[in-house]
Amino acid sequence: MRLLVTGGAGFIGSNLVRAATADAAISDVRIIDDFSTGLAANLTGLDAELVTGSILDDAALDRAMAGCDAVVHLAALPSVPRSVRDPLASHAANATGTLRVLEAARRHDAGHVVVASSSSVYGANPVLPKPELAWTRPLSPYSVSKQATEAYALAYQSTYGLATLAFRFFNVYGPGQRHDHPYAAVIPRFVHAALTGAPATVQGDGLQSRDFTYIDTVCAVLCDAVRRRVSAPHPVNLAFGVRTDLITVLAELETILGRPIARESAPVRPGDVRHSQADNAALRGLFPAAAPHPLDAGLRATVAWFEANVAVGALAG
Repeated sequence: MRLLVTGGAGFIGSNLVRAATADAAISDVRIIDDFSTGLAANLTGLDAELVTGSILDDAALDRAMAGCDAVVHLAALPSVPRSVRDPLASHAANATGTLRVLEAARRHDAGHVVVASSSSVYGANPVLPKPELAWTRPLSPYSVSKQATEAYALAYQSTYGLATLAFRFFNVYGPGQRHDHPYAAVIPRFVHAALTGAPATVQGDGLQSRDFTYIDTVCAVLCDAVRRRVSAPHPVNLAFGVRTDLITVLAELETILGRPIARESAPVRPGDVRHSQADNAALRGLFPAAAPHPLDAGLRATVAWFEANVAVGALAG
């Protein structure tokens, strides 16, 4: 099987490429990435062909898609705050980009496409845990663009017979995730602050909660989906229904490091949801072997990666 990973130089993408190249069922892996958010360093040592280009460029997509049997579409402009500042760019990359990937898959007879949507599509719906068929009310342009991603994938399944699977990713974290850009996720920001002795910035009261999902678990499910060509007529939550607030994450990091972490307060970000927790019944049905990774173990692995790979200077002590 020849697999194309869009956005393969990103955090999730490069980890998926590493997992896919070790999978006996996947013979070749190709990547398309324009490095707008991904890093060339993430691809060091990976046995995969790279097409440098944007998913908004049909010629680049055609080069990347030719001969591929399956696609995992991860290329996107992530981040709610980024989309609030530039909604048109988020729409172009995430909604229009997905449409172009699906059209390229049709042109080249790539028979299976897995796409990455987001738990942020639930938005203002307060129900917990969140089942996939609950109503959605996106609160940011990013969330709207991700709802378009999954809607296009499902429409191509029903209209064109293309086998698709739309995963709603929750808060994916783990080794290799960047802390050093304005839209970095909360766990790498917390870890880097803790290791440098800087205060961890907590938006609001810190009691907002997320269903954190470890990167290795996500990659294992994605590889299984590709191997078995899993499709579904509705989106599927890729998380395990464990809700953790940010204050608890900081407390876990304090336990791992054996010392307190300084904190500073900041306003709640526009477009952020208060709580996020997956109903994982559909995931369990489709992927019965999928197993969650304990948060403390995932945080320990993340801290160890930062200590080994990121210049953090003298640790506070």
